[in-house]
Amino acid sequence: MKKTFLVTLSTTAMLFASSDMEQLKLQLQKQQQVIEALQKRVSNLENQNIKRESDELKAKIAKADTYSASFSQTDFLPDIAFIINSSIVSRNVKNSEYQNFAIPGYISAGDGDLPFNKNRGFNLNYAEIALHSVVDPYFDAFAFFHLHPDEFEIGEAYVITRSLPYNLRIKAGKFKSDFGRINSKHQHSWNFDTQPLVYKAMFGPDGINDPGIQLQWIAPTDTYVLAGFEALQGNNGRSFGDTEQNNLYIGYLKTSKDVGDTTLLSGASIAHGKNTTGNETEVYGADFTMQTYLGAYSALTWQSELLYRSKEKSDDQAGLYSQIVYKINKNYSCGFRYDLLFKNESEQPDDLDRYTVMAEYKPFPMSRLRLQYSHDRSKMINNQRLDIDEIIFSLNIAAGAHGAHSF
Repeated sequence: MKKTFLVTLSTTAMLFASSDMEQLKLQLQKQQQVIEALQKRVSNLENQNIKRESDELKAKIAKADTYSASFSQTDFLPDIAFIINSSIVSRNVKNSEYQNFAIPGYISAGDGDLPFNKNRGFNLNYAEIALHSVVDPYFDAFAFFHLHPDEFEIGEAYVITRSLPYNLRIKAGKFKSDFGRINSKHQHSWNFDTQPLVYKAMFGPDGINDPGIQLQWIAPTDTYVLAGFEALQGNNGRSFGDTEQNNLYIGYLKTSKDVGDTTLLSGASIAHGKNTTGNETEVYGADFTMQTYLGAYSALTWQSELLYRSKEKSDDQAGLYSQIVYKINKNYSCGFRYDLLFKNESEQPDDLDRYTVMAEYKPFPMSRLRLQYSHDRSKMINNQRLDIDEIIFSLNIAAGAHGAHSF
């Protein structure tokens, strides 16, 4: 009996010992699997870091070697937009007579260019091709070509710097000056189909648009302040025009501020040059714009500009426009504008004015239909001052990559 007990006890001990050994082996195997998994994870992380560092190094090499043999110009193809502007016009003056209009003291008979809405009936005002491209880390390039029914025009072609220090920016080429508020805008971005009367009288239909150079500086302040200086050739014959050498110099100061749901913009400008008689001319400008946001797609905008021209050996002249535009929603807008030339040469009328109302429908952001009526008391035809009534129905289409215009 005793012998049997001892044999049983010995067998049981061996069984327990064998069981402990198996459990220990299992634990060692699990630990080995964990270690292998950790080693694999470490290896993956090391590979990822190496790849990341490699990618960063490749990017730096590619950036530094932009103009090497591996450079692909197709990566920098310009953005292209195509714009068509056309209209139907009704006017109580014959085309042949209207083309010879005069604005007393400002425009002689037959000297008023009519690139837009020229004829009663149908008009293709222009087609515009707009190009923009990032040239390199230092320059952007822009070009705007106008195709009128009877001519091809380089509207603008210029470069702008991208990364100058001290909040500076340089523009060089042929461009529309930032004088005032509306001069730099293209016709299709105006709120009305006709140019403000004071701009037409003092600068002509293209405004100040000349070859030259521009320097702008943004002040490092909480309130937006921009100061600009431009040196231009001075081709604008309406107020300047002496081009024996570059003779037109422009300076301006602009600022804006948000007050709740209202944005306020104001500016002061001065242009100094010589006219075609060799005498000095200065044009002073002041502008003010207020836009109040009424909803996600609704806003009320009031915009006004005053221009004052002082010519050597001639009387001073001045005029203004003031307009209000109500954007009802993202599709519909309406507006009213008053134009006035209130200071003129001696023995010339100083109450030359025009009233304009418009209604606009935009089915989509890149298309626009606009109906406009104006009553114009600023023009003389055949030496007689007339009241001219005009209705314009216009269509504007923009296709392609075209940046948004400021309001």
